[in-house]
Amino acid sequence: MDFFAWLRPLEWVVANIMVIWHQIWEFLGLDPASGLTWALSIVGLVATIRAALIPLFVKQIKASRAMQMIAPDLKKVQEKYKGKKDQASREAMSRETMELYSKHKTNPFSSCLPMLVQAPIFFALFRVLNYRLEGNGTGSQGGGIGLLTDELAQQAQDATLFGAKLSDSFLEAGSPLSAKILSAVLIVAMVATTFLTQRQLTRKNMPEAALTGPMAQQQKILMYALPFIFVITGPNFPVGVLIYWTTTNLWTMGQQFYVIRNNPTPGSEAERHYKERIAAKQAKRALRRGEDASTVVIEQPPVEEPKRSGQRQQPKRKNRGGGKPPAAPSVDDQNKDSE
Repeated sequence: MDFFAWLRPLEWVVANIMVIWHQIWEFLGLDPASGLTWALSIVGLVATIRAALIPLFVKQIKASRAMQMIAPDLKKVQEKYKGKKDQASREAMSRETMELYSKHKTNPFSSCLPMLVQAPIFFALFRVLNYRLEGNGTGSQGGGIGLLTDELAQQAQDATLFGAKLSDSFLEAGSPLSAKILSAVLIVAMVATTFLTQRQLTRKNMPEAALTGPMAQQQKILMYALPFIFVITGPNFPVGVLIYWTTTNLWTMGQQFYVIRNNPTPGSEAERHYKERIAAKQAKRALRRGEDASTVVIEQPPVEEPKRSGQRQQPKRKNRGGGKPPAAPSVDDQNKDSE
């Protein structure tokens, strides 16, 4: 029994998308047997999958932003129960933390949704490149699947990109030097894009309050640990998988850059740059109209006033005379009134 049988439907989807993009590139005049054509087919696979995941990416951005905004409140909860290790305090801390998540409709796992969804697709592509192409019709795991016929599988297997096959890997025995060089370049690109994407998210799109505390430390550790994981695992991946992962990193970085540039988190460095760009645009429009740019008023978003709680304060009665309040009657005046 094949342990990875559950991946077969995804292998079918991945193979079909690759073949459809291969046909598109062939229609545009590229050599169907070229390694560049098959590499671009993997790039097309990334574009198709990431376009389908845009709703999840939007949800991820909202969840990340909500987590950043509640970071100060989470820090207060953690400081409240700092040093308390009894069961009641732990339960209270967990309850208050979950109440914060529920109130802001977020949780730490929402930001991982796109990566979790892509993981099975990643392994399915790994299976297609490692078994479907190399198997070439032999055995239960090899050969074509879906639109990827045995002939196309053989064509993809024989195609080379800079002298390396898409199924070659850095640590594979007998892989040519060209495959090792191309794999090393792709691993460096994969690590660099992963690091820059994490840095872009944590440094430019987080308010100052969220740059300190346990959550900020976790983000910092992730920013350095995740690329290091790829340094270890990357040499085991085929060239085609490295192309896929590097391309999806570039897509993520570009998509994230667009969101941060046009819809930054309030209080972040990205928001400051966003306001500066808006101010510069309004000044240019004023100059084109012949107005003085220094008199242009930059429109700011309305700020909600904090809600007042408790009893309404009564207004104090003003003295209409505008002078000192009348003096209390003297004792002689009181005696005259009594007579």
